[in-house]
Amino acid sequence: MFGRRGHVLPILALATAGCLWGTGFLFGKVALREMFVGTMVLFRFAFACAGLLPLIFFDRPRFAGKEWFWVLAASVLGVPVQYLVQFKGLSLTTVSHASLMVGTLPMLLAVAAVLFSRERLHLGGWIALAASTFGAALIALSSKSASGIARANVRGDLLVVLSMFAAIAWILISKRLMRHHSAVMVTAFVFWIGTVFLAAVVTATSGVPSLHYSNRTWVAVAEQGLLATASTTVLWNWGLKRVPAARAGIFVNLEPLVGAILGVAVLHEVLGRMALAGGALIVGGAVYFSYKPETDVAL
Repeated sequence: MFGRRGHVLPILALATAGCLWGTGFLFGKVALREMFVGTMVLFRFAFACAGLLPLIFFDRPRFAGKEWFWVLAASVLGVPVQYLVQFKGLSLTTVSHASLMVGTLPMLLAVAAVLFSRERLHLGGWIALAASTFGAALIALSSKSASGIARANVRGDLLVVLSMFAAIAWILISKRLMRHHSAVMVTAFVFWIGTVFLAAVVTATSGVPSLHYSNRTWVAVAEQGLLATASTTVLWNWGLKRVPAARAGIFVNLEPLVGAILGVAVLHEVLGRMALAGGALIVGGAVYFSYKPETDVAL
């Protein structure tokens, strides 16, 4: 695809990360049959932190005094805020709807770049942004007429979109920290500190979580933590170092596609014509922003 055989493994790593991200909502839905949202998210990150623990012994962070403020901000926004809101939304809507709503992230990041990084969007970018926004509206509106075993919900769809704003803040802050520190190390420490905050919130609001759940639920939570969180972090950062960022961004779009397909194929969810059209607009816009030529964005 990129003309170099040496890019095969990095491309495979990026594609695997994108696909594994897409499984998160499916296994989250399985775990939510027995667990509360806060409990499920807490155990997910407990597994993720355990998976990333060995990395701490290979490299120690040397954050300056002011950098710790940004580490704490990224930890709070990236873990408890983002995931509690996101999975509360999932508990109210379907896997396929939630997955497609996550596809709005590249467009929202583009807007953030315009507002905070002084980048400019040309006409094509604004058209893609308008199309993706319209697509999200179509998916939300289609929730009112959704049918099937699982029912979509407007409030749940909107909560997933709302969680993307926390994700954007987390990404931008982490990018700032990664200028001077290892990407994997920054992520590992943000996850660890964020999990501590998450545990405090869950314990304060719901008490000490129970450990008495079915094997199926534990497998679902472990998959989210070890595969959809820890492994994706390592695979993505490893691939990103070896593939141009503009090309790597394309594989982010596997997450909403894989998630929507799993929701329909495994959970027998139904996507109506409006939701399909909205999903096409969102994914199409996401592909545009991931693969846009450098001339489309001016610093």
